[in-house]
Amino acid sequence: MFGLLRNWRRRKRLERTRLPEAEWCATVAKLPVLEGLSADELERLRDLATLFLDEKVLEPAGGLELTPEMGPLIAAQACLPILYLGLDFYQGWSAVILYPEGFLAHHEYTDANGLVHSVHRPLIGEAWERGPVILSWADVIDTLDEPGSNVVIHEMAHKLDMLTGEVNGLPPLHRGMKLQNWSQAFNAAYERLCRDVDRGRTTALDPYAAENPGEFFAVISEAFFEIPDRIARIWPDVYAQLSAFYRQNPLAR
Repeated sequence: MFGLLRNWRRRKRLERTRLPEAEWCATVAKLPVLEGLSADELERLRDLATLFLDEKVLEPAGGLELTPEMGPLIAAQACLPILYLGLDFYQGWSAVILYPEGFLAHHEYTDANGLVHSVHRPLIGEAWERGPVILSWADVIDTLDEPGSNVVIHEMAHKLDMLTGEVNGLPPLHRGMKLQNWSQAFNAAYERLCRDVDRGRTTALDPYAAENPGEFFAVISEAFFEIPDRIARIWPDVYAQLSAFYRQNPLAR
């Protein structure tokens, strides 16, 4: 009942606020990651991006001044992973905080001896559980023409991962997907990457993916949409699992 009402309200909002054609075409032209999408898929993405901007607040920080291009550019990339999943996969949070450049994040953690450590780390993006997504606008722009990198998709992958609780590289699998198949594919790929990083070898993914399974899922999700041919060639089992989860096959575009 509530889902039907929510969808009816969204259809009504789309009728009033759909991103204008010229603005949407200008956005698509700036995003190589969207190349190969069909006309129907681009219209679906346009609707999702419109609703994303309607339901999420874009909050500037650090002296950044918002411009009209920023919202659609972020929304289009944010909604690509949920093109066939739907906006409900982004429920439970409401804001995208946008800094002009990288920012310092404060974190506390407890080590094996029970000591609490407080650290500040420079970041270009961050996703909080039940909280906002934080992005560096400079890095959003810088990664547009950097094959394999997409800070927006990276943080959205974390949000999808968080739907099952702990950020551990396991988003909510769809009916018909087997946890055993997902785990086998991802564990083998992650362990292989960690070995290559430890031995100083050149890696097919950003070495940051070896930080933990959650970061591996986010980084390889970026690559799945940006450089699908590389992922399908090196990790075909992971590609198959990502294709089943996102319900997309970027390699065919």
